[in-house]
Amino acid sequence: MKMSTLNEAYLEHPLTLGDIVPIDFSSSLSLPDSHTWSQPIDVDDDFSLKNPASSPMPIIDLMDPNAKKLIALACENFGGFHLKNHGIPLAVIQGAEDELQRLFSLPTQQKMKALRSPAGATGYGIPRISPFFPKFMWHEGFTIIGSPSHDAKKLWPNDYQQFCDKIENYQKEMNTLAESLTKMVLDVLEIPEEKRKWMGTSDVSTLLQLNFYPSCPEPNRAMGLAPHTDSSIFTIVNVKESGLQLMKEGKWIPVQPPPDTLLVHAGDFLHMMSNGRFCSPLHRVVSTVSKKRFSIAYFYSPPTDYVVSPSLTGDLDVARFRDVTVMEYIGIKAENFGKSLSVIST
Repeated sequence: MKMSTLNEAYLEHPLTLGDIVPIDFSSSLSLPDSHTWSQPIDVDDDFSLKNPASSPMPIIDLMDPNAKKLIALACENFGGFHLKNHGIPLAVIQGAEDELQRLFSLPTQQKMKALRSPAGATGYGIPRISPFFPKFMWHEGFTIIGSPSHDAKKLWPNDYQQFCDKIENYQKEMNTLAESLTKMVLDVLEIPEEKRKWMGTSDVSTLLQLNFYPSCPEPNRAMGLAPHTDSSIFTIVNVKESGLQLMKEGKWIPVQPPPDTLLVHAGDFLHMMSNGRFCSPLHRVVSTVSKKRFSIAYFYSPPTDYVVSPSLTGDLDVARFRDVTVMEYIGIKAENFGKSLSVIST
């Protein structure tokens, strides 16, 4: 039997066209009602100036002999960390960043040629989580699963290869890094080898999300990306500007990315695998009036038919979650969103 792909998993949960098409942010001089959130949002644009070393997440050197232990500790306490000496060549990172900016600099009518279809998972559009919120987000994105060529050809019929080459180089490097980090945490969780056979194969579920947050005329009334957790083992984010906020102890804490690091945070699948030991942090992105903001997020998960089971190690000897396949959980989250983990709780 042919395995379902991540793309097919999302196809089973289509969106309406109204939940896909972004507005033309370049012509928006004021905040439209469709994007005006009822509660004021604490943006705190100058947080990083007042608190230069206040990111709640630790900085971990991948070359540190104790990296595995430090990563596990960070996932327990914060749900993530800033990673330095990650081994990804600067040229690869810069190449992907250049293509991201080239894409979002295109005229709106050209970007619309790669608009994600209601039953589609890839291409141009607004966040898939939009239907769960009463207002739209100040964000436009471009989603890639596997090869970017199908949608890139729609944007640049005669000049798509440069985009594909640089994005595929980035995907390859990210996959290697994500696999290395995942191996570390699975070692800590004592996941047996027979439950890891999917690693290093072409069956892994990966998704690359290119994000653009335009400068906003009223940032304290707009939302860049609404609160959510990720359906992944790890999400690796390349981001240079502040705007990300992490929920910790009931408060939104701004996360300021240190130079030359990648932000790594755990997702729901790692939370489930660890039986709740590792956090899947609730996070959001706020808008700013002063500058536009870009980021690249790489989501790494097991194959869609993989059964995610809690690891019963240490004091956690009673399963907090029932077994669930990746495919099934994506369906649960498409219907239940923020309540998904409680749906599979035992």
